[in-house]
Amino acid sequence: MARKRKSSGLEELLSLAAMLPWWLAVLLAVLAYAVLHHYAGTEVAAITTPAQAGQLALQQILKTLATIGQYVVPLVFLIGSIISVLGRRRRRRLVAQVAESPDGAALRAMVWRDFERLVGEAFRQRGYAVLETGGNGADGGIDLKLRRASETFLVQCKHWRAYKVPVTVVRELYGVMSAHGASGGFVVTSGVFTADAREFARGRNIELIDGLALKQMIDAVQGAPKEGVNVGVAAASAQPSCPRCGSAMVKRMARTGAHAGREFWGCASYPKCRGVQPVE
Repeated sequence: MARKRKSSGLEELLSLAAMLPWWLAVLLAVLAYAVLHHYAGTEVAAITTPAQAGQLALQQILKTLATIGQYVVPLVFLIGSIISVLGRRRRRRLVAQVAESPDGAALRAMVWRDFERLVGEAFRQRGYAVLETGGNGADGGIDLKLRRASETFLVQCKHWRAYKVPVTVVRELYGVMSAHGASGGFVVTSGVFTADAREFARGRNIELIDGLALKQMIDAVQGAPKEGVNVGVAAASAQPSCPRCGSAMVKRMARTGAHAGREFWGCASYPKCRGVQPVE
């Protein structure tokens, strides 16, 4: 197995800038230029004693770095802002393609990386701040981190169409949620979940979103809900509108209380809207 190439500081800075909103990357470019330009124009103090030689050398190094960095760092942020704009447009196109695909073919044909981008954009359009981690590092394979107000949610994306997502994936997410102190979590798949996975998720503030629910969620954020969409699982019954906000509703299962184990219609905009309706 080939060893993973270590990224340079500029590459990491570019990756960070690309994840930011474009306007914030531009603002940081301006601030970086202003700060570094100030230090680049600072005069180096003359040596008066031999003991100041080391301090002079350090000042000269910092001045040289600032002189070069006043152009390089802002340029990196500006390139990152362009990547951010292009990336956002691509994510919106993915959402539109899935919403316009009545039989879910666009979702099934999507490669795994685009699937993660699609899920991230769907949550972003539901009002979450989204950080795409790509499942890298010692984070239990978390692909997205969501923020809303003071709450953090973790997301695992499983682009598994050929077989069901097992309970081990949900257990792994629950463990990482505890370690991060997350308020909740989501496992999103283009396929379906096993019965054990759904059973484990009950009462643990983990929402399992299968291919059908994801298609309905995307239709809701696009403002074009479609009924009876088939994405490789059983066709849904007529999809009602939320009695509180008018958005599409998604079938969910009660995890606790007297109705535990029963299905109900829940608003696709949850937790922003908590409208519910019984399944007829």
